[in-house]
Amino acid sequence: MSETLLVTGATGKLGNLILDELLASGKVAPADIIATSRDTAKLAGYAAKGVQTRAADFDDAASLDAAFKGADRILIVSTDALDEPGKRLRQHLAAVAAAKKAGAKHILYTSMPNPETSVIPFAPDHLGTENAIKATGIAYTILRNGWYMENLFMALPHALSEGKWYSASGKGKLAHITRADIARAAANALASSSTGNATYTLTGEKTHTVDEIAALVSNVTGKPLEVVHVTDEQLAGGLKAAGLPDFIIPVVVSFDTNTREGHIDMVTADAGKLSGQKLTALEDFLAASKPVLLG
Repeated sequence: MSETLLVTGATGKLGNLILDELLASGKVAPADIIATSRDTAKLAGYAAKGVQTRAADFDDAASLDAAFKGADRILIVSTDALDEPGKRLRQHLAAVAAAKKAGAKHILYTSMPNPETSVIPFAPDHLGTENAIKATGIAYTILRNGWYMENLFMALPHALSEGKWYSASGKGKLAHITRADIARAAANALASSSTGNATYTLTGEKTHTVDEIAALVSNVTGKPLEVVHVTDEQLAGGLKAAGLPDFIIPVVVSFDTNTREGHIDMVTADAGKLSGQKLTALEDFLAASKPVLLG
């Protein structure tokens, strides 16, 4: 008998791609997939394809209990609740408790690289969730998602328009990976018949410094891009002057700090191993993203 697979946050950018990968694979019948979201109306297209859609609110334990009922393998896609300290972990713990109550056979979770040592403020949320999953005694797969290539869009279009990219990452390196490559790996992990415990770190195939990335961007766009190396404090001041909310500034700065201190300087073969496909190179991603980069 086939297992029922559940994906939370199915209307999000990652959850949506994971659903698409599951359906495109042909390995899973649509009726054996449960897609959850706070707003199931946004999942109408998947419902029309035969996917089960259920309402699930991470702040409503009862809704999670109902949504997770009958699911064998549950993928908990981490939430983006960053505006209130502790909220994200509470949400995740509620989902883990619901998965256990539902009698899930396997729990999968999208975490982050090195949550034990990362200086990013929400790293403890991920580590706490990982520990809670392990404490259930249920078989698990932890997917420690690396830094998305798409995250470069937060800074690069504006930086290109100014010709200057302010960064506190120094000579630190990281191996960006596309959201699609992450989704493909996650979908295959969810649809697998694995029964053991595993932790994977999903990265791209090559690390780059911010200066190396800037050179690639200049080559693709034909526009000059100078990296201006600043301190954490200077970067925070610039973000504040740009109008970013106070609560998010330390988070954004921590991304550069984390890179500079080497907490995300790693390359693994895990994403390709899980997806069974060659990963997208940063050069190819930037070339395909030229219209976005130029605004």
